[in-house]
Amino acid sequence: MALLRKRYARPHLTVNEAKSAVARVVGRKFLGYSFWGGPKKEVKCKVAAKPLQTFKQRIRQLTRRSGARSMQDVVDQLRTYVLGWKAYFKLAQTPGIWQRLDEWMRHRLRAIQLKHGKRGSTMSRELLKLRATEVVASSRCWWRNSDRLLKTVLTIAYFDQLGFSRLT
Repeated sequence: MALLRKRYARPHLTVNEAKSAVARVVGRKFLGYSFWGGPKKEVKCKVAAKPLQTFKQRIRQLTRRSGARSMQDVVDQLRTYVLGWKAYFKLAQTPGIWQRLDEWMRHRLRAIQLKHGKRGSTMSRELLKLRATEVVASSRCWWRNSDRLLKTVLTIAYFDQLGFSRLT
């Protein structure tokens, strides 16, 4: 650290010691990325925990089931946020996290689609159009219903047609 202070003193720059550290790269966080050791002692980067939590919180806000918005409006709002986030964190080397986040966001969108017809008869009529008779007969909650059986009706291709942008 003393060497850094001396080197940056010449061009009249100061080192912020609260933010800076001289340490191993593994375990450090920098601009939303954290670093970890991969096989063959290579250093790889991933999205740090705090930005990941912030991302999930923002997605929860954008995909609330209580808003009176069309599915297309929700997807349009999601698209702008997800594309920006994806562009910023494109260097992350953890494809499993991207896949899990994609599945989680589609799950939330399915729950919105299920909730759009709040009353039983409306929900039944809409879901029968989508050939989801087992979902209509099930008495489970929104979140559970939007996972298993509805996945076969509201597939990835359905969300691609709406313009939902994937992280993977």
